[in-house]
Amino acid sequence: MTIDKSEYLIKRHNKVYEVVIGLEVHAQVTSNSKLFSSSSTKFGAEPNTQVSLVDAAFPGMLPVINEFCVKQAIKTGIGLRAQINKRSVFDRKNYFYADLPQGYQISQFKYPIVGEGTVILDMQDGQKEVGIERLHLEQDAGKSIHDMDPQNTLVDLNRSGVALMEIVSKPDLRTPNEVSVYIKKLRSIMRYLGTCDGNMQEGSLRADVNVSVRLKDTKKLGTRCEIKNVNSIKFMQMAIDYEANRQVDLIEEGKSIDQETRLFDTKKNETRSMRSKEDAHDYRYFPDPDLLPLEVNDEFINELKLTIPELPDDKKKRFIEEFKLTPYEATILVSDIETSKYFEEVIAKMGKNQDIKLAVNWITGELFAVLNNKNLEISQSPISAKNLAKLVNLIKNGTISGKIGKTIFELMMDGDKDPQIIVEEKGLKQESDPKALEALIDKIINENQEKAIEYKNGKEKLFGFFVGQAMKISGGKANPQLINEILKKKL
Repeated sequence: MTIDKSEYLIKRHNKVYEVVIGLEVHAQVTSNSKLFSSSSTKFGAEPNTQVSLVDAAFPGMLPVINEFCVKQAIKTGIGLRAQINKRSVFDRKNYFYADLPQGYQISQFKYPIVGEGTVILDMQDGQKEVGIERLHLEQDAGKSIHDMDPQNTLVDLNRSGVALMEIVSKPDLRTPNEVSVYIKKLRSIMRYLGTCDGNMQEGSLRADVNVSVRLKDTKKLGTRCEIKNVNSIKFMQMAIDYEANRQVDLIEEGKSIDQETRLFDTKKNETRSMRSKEDAHDYRYFPDPDLLPLEVNDEFINELKLTIPELPDDKKKRFIEEFKLTPYEATILVSDIETSKYFEEVIAKMGKNQDIKLAVNWITGELFAVLNNKNLEISQSPISAKNLAKLVNLIKNGTISGKIGKTIFELMMDGDKDPQIIVEEKGLKQESDPKALEALIDKIINENQEKAIEYKNGKEKLFGFFVGQAMKISGGKANPQLINEILKKKL
């Protein structure tokens, strides 16, 4: 079997299979309290210390809707360019787990708070639209812990009742790479909006991945399997890879694919059967009798629209038009709200006669390399936007060379030092005096007469030798542009 990674087509025995992927993303709403109680949502608290009588499902306890969570869901819907439903209904989804104390989950089924929308992905070969089927609000379950006691399963209800937005995509994704770009774009939009922090390590963003395969150029969808609760983009890609191949193997062997729910074993890099996939009727959905239908009016929605910030797609368009960036550069800089803020602060601090391209190169090159190396977010950058702007200006105005700039950049990381002070303390100012450079070059040519004659006789590669000598003798401080101009004239 071979896999075409560019299109992600699985080929076997003159047959070509296409993979069809849909995601159900569970995004934890950024809020101080839970969806139906006043319990805290703070991460990392001691087990069972953030549990109200409502969360623990004590008899007679009634849920009360958190208006802020409703606003957060609607804002996310606006960010996804989706239909906001003025009337939505909370339902009881019935199933029985030890970490679900009510014996049902309060969710939304037929009438979600947000309807169809669109997310635009920036792919290498152009843009791709992915449809959003719906976004509904629901409460999270608690957490079962199996590895702290050899004989018992322990239950922590701190997450019980935490507000989730389940964002269901249409089956428009075709490759693991598209899944990666989609998740990153969704997370970026929600971070811009402040509706979900997107922290996958803490479980505030995870996804159920639906995978099916079919022969290429056919319309009918294959039988799908759902891979539950995958909490990293890397694991999503690995799970899709394994599951797609598993399904093709079954079809090629003449076997059928069972519609089922599966788990991804990250240690064995394989999916395994968990249970047969439930249909809606298996959950016996019915409207929650303790909660009235949720109704919002145009005024409520329009007030929230006024709070929506400039989102990634609009910011990208502005960066291209205002700063003359390439689509690729703009996509990188708007992918994270903190990165876009840092970039704009650098540009603002540079003042007039900015070299925006140079600033972009330093941010996406040197700075990103340091952040990746140290596993830091840009908000934790060891170098402030103000001081990076100063460094770029020093290179732009010829005070230092780009090469010296890299040396200074490394020194700046020790306490976010001012680059101007480093230049003065270390004597790193670039030599741009033409007379001094002429004297330096005369000395180099006199000491290398044979090579100068060879250069005159057509051995033009030796020009690089003379440039290298000038930079070496000057300790890298000579202005490279002036060195080149004077050498051409002298030689």
